[in-house]
Amino acid sequence: MKIALVHDYLVQYGGAERVLECFCELFPYAPIYTLVYDKDSMHGIFKEKDIRTSYLQKIPFASKQHRLFPPLMPSAIEEFDFSKYDVVLSDSASYAKGIITGPETLHICYMHTPMRYAWDDCQKYTADFGFPSYVKKIVPFMMNYIRLWDRLSADRVDKFIANSNFVAKRIKKYYGKESEVINPPVSVNNFSVSNNQKDYFLMVGRLITYKRHDIAIRAFNELGLPLKIIGRGPEMKKLKKMAKSNIEFLGRVPDKEMNKFYSECRGFIFPQEEDFGIVAIEAFASGRPVIAFRGGDIPEHMEEGKTGLFFDKQTPEEIIKTIKNFKDENFDKNYIRSKSLRFDKEVFKGKIKECIEKELQRHKNKSNNPCI
Repeated sequence: MKIALVHDYLVQYGGAERVLECFCELFPYAPIYTLVYDKDSMHGIFKEKDIRTSYLQKIPFASKQHRLFPPLMPSAIEEFDFSKYDVVLSDSASYAKGIITGPETLHICYMHTPMRYAWDDCQKYTADFGFPSYVKKIVPFMMNYIRLWDRLSADRVDKFIANSNFVAKRIKKYYGKESEVINPPVSVNNFSVSNNQKDYFLMVGRLITYKRHDIAIRAFNELGLPLKIIGRGPEMKKLKKMAKSNIEFLGRVPDKEMNKFYSECRGFIFPQEEDFGIVAIEAFASGRPVIAFRGGDIPEHMEEGKTGLFFDKQTPEEIIKTIKNFKDENFDKNYIRSKSLRFDKEVFKGKIKECIEKELQRHKNKSNNPCI
């Protein structure tokens, strides 16, 4: 079986790139096709892989400022030739699912979410990423084209896999397609339970607007409790100005140190709406309760009062009220960790492999019996 992997863009390391890493472990000789690749930003990850980029890679600064090129991305992703492959496995939150394959090639798309800035608030998207004013003015006009392309290109996918039930509903709404749900991989064995609990709360993730670090910071400014924030991003300067001295920004932390911060915190703060929320599952794997906004996919995986507490509005006041009701002794760290085990990356890899084998056999049967 000849297989190729397709990824939107390799310009940062996050949940989508962890999925790609698992795909590479399953198919170590498969090339990776992607729109742009920024080797420096990937910190050596995928450096041994056969990475094939689109014509956008030749445009100066495209790998550093890829968000400025949405009008060119549909044609760029369509330029790749997959005629020699039996299977193409894409993982996509934007353009990777729009590749063109022949009828003999099976295209399976692992979808992180339908393109958010096409189907949600594009004005919010431009504000979140600090685009220049001239870009903000033209974004609404190009969205009709992007939205139409995104919808039509969904018909090119033979099989959708959604990373959560929340995303499966979005795929159904925007593309009219059914999907199989396979949750993303979490390296649960990289995390462990600790008896050395410290007196701080923790947040982990890129410092971008939708992660809602702002409301957590305002809440902890009022509470005066210690909060550690791990991650970098365009909101760093703004958030630091907002924070009082009880809030510490740690930037990027090596993976080997992450377990310590997770396992020793009192609780994990999760104020955003996420399509899945890998960092919350990492907190579970460390035996720590999560204080989460009741939105996105996290309600599917959290047990109120057993693995964490919910708040219902994304406001500092709601976070303050919930933390005041938070009592460490109400949570069993070993029980919390047990709830993370089903997300282990080996479980994920087994499900993906089984899905590909099943769909490939079905595809072959259809090819041999075109009337089916």
